[in-house]
Amino acid sequence: MAARLKERYQKEIAPAIAKEFGIKNHMAIPRLTKIVLNMGMGEAIANAKVLDTALDELRSIAGQKPVITKAKKSIASFKLRQGMPIGVMVTLRGDRMYEFLDRFVSVALPRVRDFRGVSPRAFDGRGNYTIGIREQLIFPEIDFNKVDKQRGMNISIVTTARNDEEARALLKGLGMPFRS
Repeated sequence: MAARLKERYQKEIAPAIAKEFGIKNHMAIPRLTKIVLNMGMGEAIANAKVLDTALDELRSIAGQKPVITKAKKSIASFKLRQGMPIGVMVTLRGDRMYEFLDRFVSVALPRVRDFRGVSPRAFDGRGNYTIGIREQLIFPEIDFNKVDKQRGMNISIVTTARNDEEARALLKGLGMPFRS
């Protein structure tokens, strides 16, 4: 069974974007490449056990096993050594990516307190979009009673769009609620 959002992209969104931007070649139509979920855990320097709970939470949100990210450089003022574990991340592709985006847009984002839409200015100039989330509790997969501490995360949506306008049209078509 293919993802619901993927089918909608192929049947409705891709043809609409091709028409809007005058794209003749169907391989040049912007599409999603991957979604990267990243939790930076600064407190993991003092307490390595914090990473285990973050790993479990990210696994339940993404439906895929995350990897532990390690420090690239030593920074003495942060008491950080090179190679120390400081975060967890997971890269989603294919059907899992579409399933996650569908859940994120239709279930998780509406659960954010005082939600008025996501910023339309968080594009990087090459068609990629990054959104920061303050708490992991907006995902229904997280059990409220088992959470010891609120943790934020970055969600990066990588597309094949050549510019921000194409990427904005793609994400708007996929249901991303942009602030006007």
